[in-house]
Amino acid sequence: MNGKWINNLKTTLLLASMGGLIVAIGGYVGGGAGATMALVFALGINFVSYFFSDKLAIMAARAHEVGPEHSFYQLVAQLAGRANLPMPRVYISPEQAPNAFATGRNPKNGVVCATEGLLRVLDRNEVAGVMAHELAHIKHRDILTSTIAAGIGTAISYLSQMAFFFGGGHRDDDERGSPLGAVGMILLIILAPIAATIIQLAISRQREYAADTEGAQIAGDPMHLATALEKIHALAHNVPIHTPPSMNAMMIAEPLNAFGSSLAGLFSTHPPLEKRLQNLIGRESTGRVRFA
Repeated sequence: MNGKWINNLKTTLLLASMGGLIVAIGGYVGGGAGATMALVFALGINFVSYFFSDKLAIMAARAHEVGPEHSFYQLVAQLAGRANLPMPRVYISPEQAPNAFATGRNPKNGVVCATEGLLRVLDRNEVAGVMAHELAHIKHRDILTSTIAAGIGTAISYLSQMAFFFGGGHRDDDERGSPLGAVGMILLIILAPIAATIIQLAISRQREYAADTEGAQIAGDPMHLATALEKIHALAHNVPIHTPPSMNAMMIAEPLNAFGSSLAGLFSTHPPLEKRLQNLIGRESTGRVRFA
C-alpha cells in the first residue's frame, strides 16, 4: 500500500466524517428534511467557492499576472511540463513575506502565485521546489478538496447557530424540556464547529504531506523544497503577510498571522516543519535536476 493511496484514503475518511457531521446536525435541527437541507446548503456553498475561489484568492493577494517574458513564468512552464500539467496562469503578489499558493478549480484552470518576498530570498532551485509543490496541489485537485472541506465547515457553523435559535424541530416535547436535551443543544453548538475545524485542518495537513512528496518528484530533488521550507519558516515568523487568515491553508507555510492562533498541532493548517523535512530528506533524487 503506497503512501499516495494512504493519503487519499485518509482525506476521504476525513471528508466523510465532515459529511456525517453536517447530516447529523441537520437531522437534529429538522429531522430528515433538515438533513437534506443541510446537504443542499453545503453543496451551494461549495458551488460558489469552486468557481470563484481563484478570483477571490488573487484579489486578496493583490497579485498581478506575468507572461512568457518573465523568468518566473519560464520556470513554472518547465515544471508544468515535467508534471504533465497544462500551463497554469502565473501571478506574483507584492507581499514581502516569502510564501506561495495554488488555486483554480481544476488543472485546466490552475493558478500559481508567489510573493515578491519568496522570489527575492530563495535561489532558483528553491523556487522550483516551492512551485513544484504548488503544481502538485493542482495535480491532486487539492483545491477542490479544500473547497469542499471549507464549504462543509462553513455550513456546520451556520447550522449550529440555527440550532441555537430554533432548536431541534424533530424532537418530541419531553425531549425538548429535558435537561439532557438542553445540554445536548449546548454541546452541539460549541463542539460541532470545533470538530469541523479540526477535521478541516487535518485534511489540510494531509494534503501538504502529499504535495511535498509529489513536488519533490516533479522538481527532481527533494532538497530544493527542503531548504526552501527552512528559509520560509525562518522568515515567516518575522515578516507579516497582508492576506486574510482564511487563506492560510492555501499557503506553502503558515504565515505570521497564523502563529498566534496555532495553539496546538490540531489547530495548525500545516504539518510541523520537522516532520515535513523528515518526509522529504529520506527521498531519493531523480537525476539531481538544477534550475539555475
